[in-house]
Amino acid sequence: MKLYGSQTSPYVRRIRLLLASTPHEFVNLNIFAGADRETLAAINPALRIPMLQDGDRTIFDSAVIYRYLAAKLGLAALSWYQENQLTVINAVNDSLVMLLQCNRSGFNTNDDKLFFNLQRERVATSLFVLEQQAANGEFANWDYVAMALYSLVDWTLFRELMELDDYPALLAFTNSNRQQAMINETDPRLG
Repeated sequence: MKLYGSQTSPYVRRIRLLLASTPHEFVNLNIFAGADRETLAAINPALRIPMLQDGDRTIFDSAVIYRYLAAKLGLAALSWYQENQLTVINAVNDSLVMLLQCNRSGFNTNDDKLFFNLQRERVATSLFVLEQQAANGEFANWDYVAMALYSLVDWTLFRELMELDDYPALLAFTNSNRQQAMINETDPRLG
């Protein structure tokens, strides 16, 4: 198996953490320029990472890759509750990625504009729910949802997108999982 992505992507990281004990090749791409951008476009018309190649099969999107790997590796399917947790994690991730891209494009994302306001609102409401779930110990098992949450929180800290002091349970969850397999190798700070 070959996983395409970037060292800094939280969506790629969650799949790399999932594959910690499964032989695979990781292809680190600079998805915004040059030959790596061409590779991305040649494999995935959606121009998104991660992408997984397994023999003659190519799978797009971290959620679809998880379902594929769960079936292939005999992992448990996500419950509907876990699917909802993952949706909330993805909402924060997606909104923060959009705000980061807007910042890098020269927009002031602190402006009182509908798009920016909606992203900030989604982040705040979603993080509140995730904080409560973390405080309740709902991410105590190191499973795919916990890996996705870890990737989100650590990426948010890495990008310095927001202060997380108001989310002590999420910070405690992240600190308690720093010893998990592949955490150091997948650190976005290495990218």
